[in-house]
Amino acid sequence: MRRRILLSFLVMSLVTLALAGCASVSTSPRHVFVIMMENRTYEQAMGGGYTSSLAKDYAGATDYYAITHPSLPNYLALTSGSTWDITNDKYQALPSGEDLGSELTSANISWRAYMEDMSNGCFDSKKPYALNHNPFAFYGGQCPENVVNLSEDLSELDEDLSGETPNFVWITPNLCHQGHDCSVSSGDRWLEEVVPKITDSDAWKQDGVLFIVWDEDDKKSESENRVALIIVAPDLKEHQTDAYYDHYSLLATIEDRLGVKRLGEAENAQAIEDLFQ
Repeated sequence: MRRRILLSFLVMSLVTLALAGCASVSTSPRHVFVIMMENRTYEQAMGGGYTSSLAKDYAGATDYYAITHPSLPNYLALTSGSTWDITNDKYQALPSGEDLGSELTSANISWRAYMEDMSNGCFDSKKPYALNHNPFAFYGGQCPENVVNLSEDLSELDEDLSGETPNFVWITPNLCHQGHDCSVSSGDRWLEEVVPKITDSDAWKQDGVLFIVWDEDDKKSESENRVALIIVAPDLKEHQTDAYYDHYSLLATIEDRLGVKRLGEAENAQAIEDLFQ
């Protein structure tokens, strides 16, 4: 009898230790990178040679959807789980504390958003920078110190990738490199320059994932706002998923991987897990 009790105690102790170990792994912040592209259907985005090779070599979601039109509410959906009933691209201050950036700051998780050609701050920079493609400037009506300029030589990003890389990295290319004002090939060439910088970094190699996503389609097709999502991770090879996902799914996935609570519509969204299994 005494041996049976002792054995049961040992088994329960081992189970408790195992569960504690699993919890510590799942809640530890990883490195998540996001690159925001613009205004292309899934088929149009896959017309870029380098872009399509990433989707083939790593992973792609073939049934992924934007939330609405135009750009701004999609950016808000991706960073707060809500469009805030906004139906245009005009600036308006939104409540603070209800967005991904504020959430990460409160949790002491490092993050930085790189806005290409934001040469004079969030609110006074001119094209090819676009304020409506910088969602973090809307929450609280101010420009967080985590939002920085990304110059043409990418030196700011290079420095962080070679040093202490933030756990969450958001990159908004300028209007040309996103594909908004220029061709698919322009955006494709820009990705071919930037993506290897990320995948060569220790942060990505150790525990990282890169999401490349398009905000909305071209509004001219009948695709029902179906856009591309490419997922680039070290152990993820030649995988596709045809499960339905949208921007809320992506936000849920980002928040889960960084160990923070889900915001807004992301709370009930299906996270993108099948690609990582």
